Amino acid sequence: MLRGRRFALVEDDEFMGSAIEQRLRLEGAEVVWLKQAVRALPAIRTPRAPIDAVICDIRLPDGSGEEIYGALCRTHAPPPFLFITGQGDIDQAVRLLRAGAQDYMTKPFEMRTFLDRLSHLLRARPNDPFEPLGVSRVAEETARRCAEFAAQDCPVLIRGAGGTGKVRLAQRLHDLSDRAYAPFISLTRSAEDQTTVNVSDLETAIERAGEGTLYLMKVEALNQEAQAVLLVRLGDGFRLIASCGPGFSPETSPFRADLFSRLASAEIVLPPLAEHPDDALWLAQRIFQAVNARRAVPLRGLSALAEAAILAHDWPGNGRELRTRLVRAVGAATGEWLFPADLFPERVAEGETLAPLADIREAAERRHILLALEQANGHAGEAARLLGISRTTLWEKMQKLGI
Repeated sequence: MLRGRRFALVEDDEFMGSAIEQRLRLEGAEVVWLKQAVRALPAIRTPRAPIDAVICDIRLPDGSGEEIYGALCRTHAPPPFLFITGQGDIDQAVRLLRAGAQDYMTKPFEMRTFLDRLSHLLRARPNDPFEPLGVSRVAEETARRCAEFAAQDCPVLIRGAGGTGKVRLAQRLHDLSDRAYAPFISLTRSAEDQTTVNVSDLETAIERAGEGTLYLMKVEALNQEAQAVLLVRLGDGFRLIASCGPGFSPETSPFRADLFSRLASAEIVLPPLAEHPDDALWLAQRIFQAVNARRAVPLRGLSALAEAAILAHDWPGNGRELRTRLVRAVGAATGEWLFPADLFPERVAEGETLAPLADIREAAERRHILLALEQANGHAGEAARLLGISRTTLWEKMQKLGI
């Protein structure tokens, strides 16, 4: 749950701050440690990359966490806040909860409890499990299968390359199920051995999941001992969701066939983004809106050229690459609009030849016409109405563009 997340840590105490930072990094999270209120406020208000949550001490040497939270609320909706407080600051913490903050913890606290509360805070963010996964038929089918398997109670295997959204889909399966009230525990690799999950970590994760969901990332990396334990404990009350790479098969790896058969009884395949480019643009627009809202001076939007470039790129890193490029581009952009050079600066550095403007426009027109026809179920008259053109004009454009 914490892997890949980005946190702002506002804490002046060296011992406390160092302990939290080290543990979050061990969990795979990115941490921006800020020790003064004067530096924390601008860093949270206009971050270089989106911040998923803020961990903030109430008492700081040059101000207070309450002042930081209040200042952020006056300008825009702040990210979720988890306040850290001493016994004497509990009344202030309660006041902050009434003002909209998400949670607080009283010192001293167990690190495991802190991680669980932080994970719960992230899950509690507004997240509609029924929201679309995209606009393509691939996305619609994925959403349908997700809803179908969520209503069942069998293990689910999510297959896909890196960056295709396996963790997000696992969370969606949990949120749509009857176990949504219970914990969602994500287990990746052990701290001692980054290539697999050891038995101790697996046992602990199963206990923490209780009657909830255990998500096992890269299940193909489980060693034989862990596979045996997992097979025995599958009936212990938790639900298992696992993910693997696109080419995983017990025939080509030392993986137990009996365990694989249990996992593969319900399988969802997430294809690479290159196979459904319309979802790349849909996702880019959503990411852009979220990242752009954190800028001191927001951009006007994605240019038509940027949209065409997004559709043309093959996205070997899938959604993760798309997000990384957009976050970097929005943070570094100097104009009013985002252009291909902002998203793909390496192409400019390498002197790559740009496509003619006419080709870009034709590609954009072709995409919009195809989308309109899909929404109109193939009826040209309705598609023309959606596009705001006459049926004759639509017919001429379809002939010209080879549709």
